[in-house]
Amino acid sequence: MGKGGKNVRRAAVSALRAWSKGHVYADSLVERHSERNHLSSADRGLLKAILLGVLRNRSLLDYWIGLIRKGKLDPETRDVLRVGFCQLLILRIPDHAAIYETVECARAPVRGLINAVLRKAAHSRMRMLRELGDVELPTRYSHPHWLWKRWKKLFGEKNGEALMDWNNVPAEPFFRANLLNPPPPGMSQPATVEEAIHSGHYYVTDPSTSHAAELLAPKSGELILDACSAPGGKAIHMAGLMGNGGRIICTDSNEKRLSRLRENLDRCGVENAEVEVCEWGGDPPQKWLEAFDGVLLDVPCSNTGVFRRRVDVRWRLQKVDLDELVVLQRRILESAAKCVKPGGRLVYSTCSIDPEENIEQVQRFVKEVGGFELGESKQILPFVDETDGAFAAILRRV
Repeated sequence: MGKGGKNVRRAAVSALRAWSKGHVYADSLVERHSERNHLSSADRGLLKAILLGVLRNRSLLDYWIGLIRKGKLDPETRDVLRVGFCQLLILRIPDHAAIYETVECARAPVRGLINAVLRKAAHSRMRMLRELGDVELPTRYSHPHWLWKRWKKLFGEKNGEALMDWNNVPAEPFFRANLLNPPPPGMSQPATVEEAIHSGHYYVTDPSTSHAAELLAPKSGELILDACSAPGGKAIHMAGLMGNGGRIICTDSNEKRLSRLRENLDRCGVENAEVEVCEWGGDPPQKWLEAFDGVLLDVPCSNTGVFRRRVDVRWRLQKVDLDELVVLQRRILESAAKCVKPGGRLVYSTCSIDPEENIEQVQRFVKEVGGFELGESKQILPFVDETDGAFAAILRRV
């Protein structure tokens, strides 16, 4: 495989070291380390498969490593072994390439150790795979134990296992037809993300993102607020539902994300949207008080419904984060609700499957704040609906 193969494995180890030091987004690590190592398109794809494979199967890989190598390992050596074991047992890359190229990318003092452990793993592979059924579930599916216990309590053991299994299946990109520039009759879906973006007939989004926009059901002539809009998928869908009529005010708290938001809106032919920066959670701008027919509020959440697309999150999320998110969501909801005109409606949405962030959140709001009635709500669960998890509920101002 030569120099390119070694560069891919070295890039994978470097990306894992960066991730362990707090870099959250795996996809951006793929881009950064592909460019740094001048990787070809094929090698870039292999780097992504290895990096995401390690992050998806981290606990299981460490379990397998521990079966062969007893005792402590320094963090970099462990990451090299994770890269090797992922190739051998998850990706099923041929032994000679997986072992040789991984050994070559390691530091000289540990190459002998890496070589011996990987060769023993290749020899023991069938036995380790056969014995997977004996491995405890959160380790087998590489999910934090606290999260597995929570899901087992919420959904039952069978559904909890199905959820973890779903999260470990690599997600295909999802393309939604652009209602403002629909594909010609007979045109098939694009083969790549780049093709989708270039054509303008589709845009890339999570399958679950349409539910909140369709529940809000914006109409031409209405004034709509998309309060947490970036990167723009929901706004694009709403503009299509509105036929580019009326107005959509798209806001985000991070000004750096606004340029991408504008690009996405422009590329998809959205003409009825304006973009502004706004930090929700405090008092909304005076000009927006009781001004909107409809508000779409897609709040920051735990992302537990989209773990298979955001493979980093399971290792970053802690119970305390969930508690803090629930408080933040309530503040944002109270703030955005002040922008709904009498008789108007607000759709609260997340990409979470946790009731505390979802139905319990809106029920508490209606009970404690008053002035709103809870209408239809929809909780999408991957093990039921076979799509990304999400929640949406409509609150009508009385």
